[in-house]
Amino acid sequence: MSHLPLRRILIGVLVLIGLLLGACSDTKDETTDEYSDWTAEQFYREARDALNDKKYDKAAKLYEKLEARYPFGKYATQAQLDVAYAYYKNDEPDSAIAAADRFIKLNPAHPNVDYAYYIKGLVNYNRGIGFVDRFLPTDSSQRDPGSTMDSFKDFEELLRRFPNSRYADDSRKRIIALRNNLAMHEIHVADFYMRREAYLAAARRSAEVIRKYQRTQAVPVALEIMEQAYRKLGMTQLADDARRIYELNYAEGAPGQAAKDVNYDPSAVEKVWKFIGLEE
Repeated sequence: MSHLPLRRILIGVLVLIGLLLGACSDTKDETTDEYSDWTAEQFYREARDALNDKKYDKAAKLYEKLEARYPFGKYATQAQLDVAYAYYKNDEPDSAIAAADRFIKLNPAHPNVDYAYYIKGLVNYNRGIGFVDRFLPTDSSQRDPGSTMDSFKDFEELLRRFPNSRYADDSRKRIIALRNNLAMHEIHVADFYMRREAYLAAARRSAEVIRKYQRTQAVPVALEIMEQAYRKLGMTQLADDARRIYELNYAEGAPGQAAKDVNYDPSAVEKVWKFIGLEE
């Protein structure tokens, strides 16, 4: 009888060990790597198929596993570039930029390194464009110009380094659009100052548009704001100079959409949009 407690303890210990071993076995089964026997080519092929099927999250994960498992060779190098595109399409701009920068750093002489610069420009060009922007009338020039400026610099860098790149023509077109956007942002700021009777600030902002963004549709609007601001300040000579320059260059009025973007009668939807402050 005196040995019974000891026997029970031993049995309990054996049962506990058995349970622990079973748990370890279950855990091992649950964590089995389904990709353990995949080749680099298989990773790349499956990731490319996922990308073509617009399964961008899956593609990004497969590219990451490919590079981690096979860090050397042609598939890993291409994966470093393709994962940037997968991140971009999966709406992960920061990860896309980081991947593109990493590719540029590791492969500065790669024949497709220009694509990495192009992806950076695209990411910033489309950054911040969400669901609402696709269905309601918004003006991107009224929002924070940070990503617009970043995109402008990215495309400029691409053209500077690779003027004959296959992406050069599209980059030039985007730069024109971005430059107009940046100029119109300055116009909106100048108009904001005018509405709040900060006339000197409005005149200075308009002068910046004329100095930095020549040959954009914002220039004639900047001249008009400048003239109005100087007249409000009683600076007649400067106001007359602005009017004279305007008449010499824009005798038939401001071209394009710029003036309408500042002086327009908003639609009912746009009035609601502005009232709730989503464009501020």
